[in-house]
Amino acid sequence: MADLQKIVENNQRAQGLIDSIQQEMVAIENELVQRKKEELIKENAFLTKEIEKALAQLVALEISNGKKQIPVPGNRGMCTQTEATSTAAAPTTKESKDPAPVSAPKEKKVKEKKPPAEKAKAVAEAPVDVGRLDLRVGKIIEVGRHPDADSLYLEKIDCGEPAPRTVVSGLVKYVPLEEMQNRLVVVLCNLKPAKMRGVTSEAMVMCASTPDKVEVLSPPAGAVPGDLVHCEGYERKPDTQLNPKKKVFETCAPDLMTNADLVACYKGAPLHVPGKGTIVAQSLKNVQVK
Repeated sequence: MADLQKIVENNQRAQGLIDSIQQEMVAIENELVQRKKEELIKENAFLTKEIEKALAQLVALEISNGKKQIPVPGNRGMCTQTEATSTAAAPTTKESKDPAPVSAPKEKKVKEKKPPAEKAKAVAEAPVDVGRLDLRVGKIIEVGRHPDADSLYLEKIDCGEPAPRTVVSGLVKYVPLEEMQNRLVVVLCNLKPAKMRGVTSEAMVMCASTPDKVEVLSPPAGAVPGDLVHCEGYERKPDTQLNPKKKVFETCAPDLMTNADLVACYKGAPLHVPGKGTIVAQSLKNVQVK
């Protein structure tokens, strides 16, 4: 019985120690949680102040650069215009960096205003007419079928330049090969080079054209490769290269036609080589030139 009594007492003491330890652990845990809460609260307060300072500096810089502030009711983070002007004073005295951002935007604005004025002048000086087209006399010095297209000729044309131009023309159906060889032609030289079946074409042979018949235009007698083609009443001032987006040739094309005398004209004004004569078709009257 005595041994049983001791066992009961030992169990009671052990249970008491366990309860005591559990209470201490709960107390310690609560204390640690409380400390962590206090640390987080302090940290949040510090970060909130830092954010407000940074926001105030940002608003001050924007105002110093002429950017208007719009107040948000009930939100202290966004300043009203009167608050922003007062806060702008402090940062400008502390920071010497503020004057730099003020001057930089002004320079940019001045630079951005100049190009449109220059472009407007360029547009005014260059009306869209035949004068923008670089039409010249050329001589076909080599011609053959395009290796990858039966309907196309592949030509080498002397335009009075150091090297001949490669030109691709869809004339196989309309003009025999022997008529293309060593003949003088009128060439449009300032089109943007374009690939045709893998070959880059650097110009275009001008022709009188109908759906059923096409004739290569002929320069006047005595013309030589490189002679410039003019149009009466229009100043010859060709673009270095026609911009496809501006569609200069497409705008002029409807007014390029032969007249009743077979002369190629623009709005009725003859195309000619000064001192040598006019550009003509062989038989096609009053048809499109292209």
